[in-house]
Amino acid sequence: MNTPTARPDFLRRQALSDFLTLSALWGASFLFMRLAANEFGALPTAGLRVGIAALFLLPILFFKGQWPALRSNLRPILFVGMFNSGIPFALLAWAVLSISTGMTAILNATVPMFGALVAWVWLKDKPNASRLLGLAVGFAGVALLAWDKASFKPGGTGWAVVACLVATLFYGIGASYTKRYLTGVNSLALATGSQLGATLGLLVPTLWLWPAATPGIRAWGAVVGLGVLCTGIAYILYFRLIANTGPAKALAVTFLIPVFAVVYGAMALGESITPWMLLCGAVIVLGTALATGFLKFGK
Repeated sequence: MNTPTARPDFLRRQALSDFLTLSALWGASFLFMRLAANEFGALPTAGLRVGIAALFLLPILFFKGQWPALRSNLRPILFVGMFNSGIPFALLAWAVLSISTGMTAILNATVPMFGALVAWVWLKDKPNASRLLGLAVGFAGVALLAWDKASFKPGGTGWAVVACLVATLFYGIGASYTKRYLTGVNSLALATGSQLGATLGLLVPTLWLWPAATPGIRAWGAVVGLGVLCTGIAYILYFRLIANTGPAKALAVTFLIPVFAVVYGAMALGESITPWMLLCGAVIVLGTALATGFLKFGK
């Protein structure tokens, strides 16, 4: 008699577990990027991340019988890999060398906001008044956060802030490209193929800029964590979360990632957490929630 309700209860518990685990993993990616990029450099860190993730996901792809799905959509999936992973990962790895991991994560929380903006321009998915308000609030939060940080003088952090925002823009472009050309393609095939495409795209820069000094065990551990935990396993959790809760609820993971990133940065790197950063982060998250329709203002 209890069997019909047991399954939904299990799915709810699993979804909550996936949600928190995914937030923690993606929050940790900024710390791992800092630790790895300090010794490998930004581009080799990104190249290793996607390469390790591809090696991790490929056996799972074959085991699940999804190789035909990847093969039949190979070119667009490989192509979108640079927009969804290769370029953003490289930009973020470079940015965390100049600004705190917490601030990088807060700026990265604008991904859904940029996704909504790109969809408006490219796919003609015009936002309603509530979502337009969200775009305005979110970009105001970014401006306030970067106001005293974006110095473009030598030694300033302005270009690092720009790199974060360009990375989120590429995420948005990748999302719209996927929606237009890859709708209906198996999610595991998309995840694996995108990492393969990013690996191919970053292979030459990774080898060309490989550090002369051998990176230490901590840097290697960080880059393996990036590839396996923060990319490979995270993708699996993310797509399972979408299947169990729907894309709208899965998108809410974006709001919790900066919390984990800020805590990790403070604990592991001694980064300061200022009231102003928290306030601006809250404004950005509010704007993102409105821009994506997760929260609605009025009718």
